[in-house]
Amino acid sequence: MAESPLPQGEEKTRQVRAMFDAIASRYELVNRLMTFGLDARWRRRAVSDLRLPRESVVLDVAAGTGDFTRELRRQGHLAVATDLSFGMLHAGRELCEGVQADAASLPFRSAGFDGLTCGYALRNFTDLAGTFDEMARVLRPGGRLSLLEVAEPRSGLWRAGFRFWFRRVVPFMGSILSDRAAYHYLPQSTAYLPPSDEIARMLNRSGFSAVNHRRVMGGLSQQFVATRAL
Repeated sequence: MAESPLPQGEEKTRQVRAMFDAIASRYELVNRLMTFGLDARWRRRAVSDLRLPRESVVLDVAAGTGDFTRELRRQGHLAVATDLSFGMLHAGRELCEGVQADAASLPFRSAGFDGLTCGYALRNFTDLAGTFDEMARVLRPGGRLSLLEVAEPRSGLWRAGFRFWFRRVVPFMGSILSDRAAYHYLPQSTAYLPPSDEIARMLNRSGFSAVNHRRVMGGLSQQFVATRAL
């Protein structure tokens, strides 16, 4: 059976918001199972790679239920969470400062943050270039950005195993534990994601310098770290 075409524009924004509202209550459970808990380790490294002093003010974009936000606080930062889905923010623990907002139109003053994190959400943004522009706007000159996103291993055996897990097992697991449609959308949504070198160029165009890309654990994830240009 042919897959339905992926939504675009405002329809994508509407569907993404509704999808994450629907899966909010089981989101963290399914995440832990589908990554074997490794995502927590990857977030710790991503926060550490900000290389910011303690008590820096950091914005967590597409915060979801707050995994990155809590890690930022554990490492001594002052974290603010924002997400398109109110359901995700509501389901999050300790997100008393959560702000519902579209990442392409952030309701924060310019140069108001020392750092910014975002985990596994680039493919869900309707306007990725506009979102990078907004990330640059709210960061002070010299501020730091650290992003995590899905990737696909390059080597044959790793790639085959990843594809089976991500395209078969994860949707099946999500169907049982959460929402069938949402976890069938998840592997399809990687089609929205530009290649890593294009993401790096987009960050440069938005005002970031020293953009560094690394593949995490054989390419199961990828990370971008960059500095807001002075």
